Amino acid sequence: MAGVAMTAGAKPSADFWFGKRVLVTGHTGFKGSWICMWLSAMGAKVTGLSLDPSGDPSLYGVAGVSRFLEADLRCDIRDAAKLREAVLSAAPEIVLHLAAQPLVRLSYADPLATYATNVMGTAHLLEAVRHASSVRAVVNVTTDKCYENREWVWAYREDEAMGGHDPYSSSKGCSELVTAAYRRSFLAAAGVGVASARAGNVIGGGDWSADRLVPDFLRAIDRNEKLVIRSPEATRPWQHVLEPLSGYLLIAEALWRDGVGFAEGWNFGPDEDDAKPVRWIVETLQALRPQIRWEIFDGERPHEANMLALSSSKARARLNWRPRWRLRRALEETVRWHESWARGADMAELCQEQIRGYLDTPVS
Repeated sequence: MAGVAMTAGAKPSADFWFGKRVLVTGHTGFKGSWICMWLSAMGAKVTGLSLDPSGDPSLYGVAGVSRFLEADLRCDIRDAAKLREAVLSAAPEIVLHLAAQPLVRLSYADPLATYATNVMGTAHLLEAVRHASSVRAVVNVTTDKCYENREWVWAYREDEAMGGHDPYSSSKGCSELVTAAYRRSFLAAAGVGVASARAGNVIGGGDWSADRLVPDFLRAIDRNEKLVIRSPEATRPWQHVLEPLSGYLLIAEALWRDGVGFAEGWNFGPDEDDAKPVRWIVETLQALRPQIRWEIFDGERPHEANMLALSSSKARARLNWRPRWRLRRALEETVRWHESWARGADMAELCQEQIRGYLDTPVS
């Protein structure tokens, strides 16, 4: 099995990515916009494929992500024929599949659209890849919530059972099963390395999604409103968005070298002591911005997991992946990004600055 050079925490290789044709689905979203800018900085030829941004403002808009792309395509991954045509036309060598319905609470409001996007959309993408001779590696980005959550105090490993109480989590577990089936039935035999990647609760500049804690906090300050939190003791594996993105890039590199040896599921989570309850996040942010007012919602709410943590021991051992920013640093950088945006700064430049700062941070 191919190995990975053991340095002090592996970094995505600009030499590897330079000139590579990369298709990023969901490129108008939060993670998609960040990874497109990172890939562009390394010299990759990036095609983005997505719906329009889901809200305004968006990171895609304020950072001008379209200027970093070779092609900027609009396509609904629920449309199998159009998606296949777009993939064949782009002729990518590597596919990073980030397009999704990403919100738990929205999945309760519209479960069918969630399943159509997250399950059938994944199947449509892999079916398109099956007919695209150019593709050599695929990374399907799912979530830590794909696991059957038993409210364990220990972290989930990649071989735990898929599941999910709510439609979003369930749909991502299904997406994992679809990925495994396509890998075993079609893509491995065709020489295409296919992996899935599961990350924690990501934070970072440019996320304006509804019903996410840190965006809700920053929105409350912007509007001089009181923040209402739902589950103060719920614990999550919080991490800056650059942490899992570095993992997605590293696993794609590994798939390119050895599509058999790395074609499986991978966790990219924070250090164990950065799995913190919601209350800790709010109080830490409040120390940075004392003007916030907040309260706990005491009404009925849909089920959400109380305890969730990821084991990244496999990524540490086999990819030499390491988290670089501790949670407090991640929160500080997120607040700094948001306040720079409010002042009218060049956000693409700040994103690149934060990527460089992240890569320059030593790991223990």
